[in-house]
Amino acid sequence: MSQPPKKLKREPDRPLKSGKGDEQRIAKLLARAGIASRREIERMIEAGRVAIDGVVIDTPATVLTSLHKVTVDGQPVAAPAPARLFRYHKPAGVLTAERDPRGRPTIYDKLPPGLPRLVPVGRLDMNTEGLLLLTTDGGLKRQLELPSTGVPRSYRARAFGNVSQEQLEDLIEGVEIEGVRYGSIDANLERRTGANTWIEMKLTEGKNREVRRVLEFLGLQVNRLIRTAYGPFPLADLPVGAVDEIKQHDLVAFRKTLKEAPAGPAQGTAKREDGLPSNRGRPADAARERAPAPIRRRRPAPRES
Repeated sequence: MSQPPKKLKREPDRPLKSGKGDEQRIAKLLARAGIASRREIERMIEAGRVAIDGVVIDTPATVLTSLHKVTVDGQPVAAPAPARLFRYHKPAGVLTAERDPRGRPTIYDKLPPGLPRLVPVGRLDMNTEGLLLLTTDGGLKRQLELPSTGVPRSYRARAFGNVSQEQLEDLIEGVEIEGVRYGSIDANLERRTGANTWIEMKLTEGKNREVRRVLEFLGLQVNRLIRTAYGPFPLADLPVGAVDEIKQHDLVAFRKTLKEAPAGPAQGTAKREDGLPSNRGRPADAARERAPAPIRRRRPAPRES
């Protein structure tokens, strides 16, 4: 008599711990291995597509020290490759999101083909353009995003209205707007063109719409915003819509200079215009204390109108 085919056992809905080493959620490990985004992996787990040593898991709360004996759709998962980092010149009018329920274009609609699975480092608002870093590694993404690691972001803003250099210099002490504390901002008046003013700004927090909110607080109306650098990586002359990869030795050298990112979820999470979390409401004191000293040199302004 033939026996019925053996069914895969299913794990009960509880975390599976290995009891030693640095344990991480399986969704995070699979995302770092390039399988899919964490949200997509959670859906794959719910669909019973992920197993450990032949046992299908039911919960993304499963924690492991490695991907040894983990399979997706019956296929073993390879160990994560070294982190990679890319520069992308994001155009205006594009969301920094994987998909949009309202059907608006996202960066993934615009990225050239042939790239590995990439996640953005931080986010740029839909109408903000300029440098967006993309990485294959979720750990590097978090390390670059957190204010506690002190990575500066540089912007050029064109705004309607008038402001003095003295008003901009006061931002070095930070400012509170409608109950939200914004940390130290190094801001300089670049030039005036008719009714518009060009302003350079450097900050380390990157809260939701921070540059726009701070300049609006000063009575300005921002009509163009460009991120020009993130840490040591400049936008430079990268064409709009283009992507290039940062050399591995430059990335390794940069990571050695980063402060260690604290574990645990971000505090004070708010939502961006695309429905994704931002850093709005995070305590700013630590970032303000570690902010770089103000730079008051003036640079020749490019010929833009």
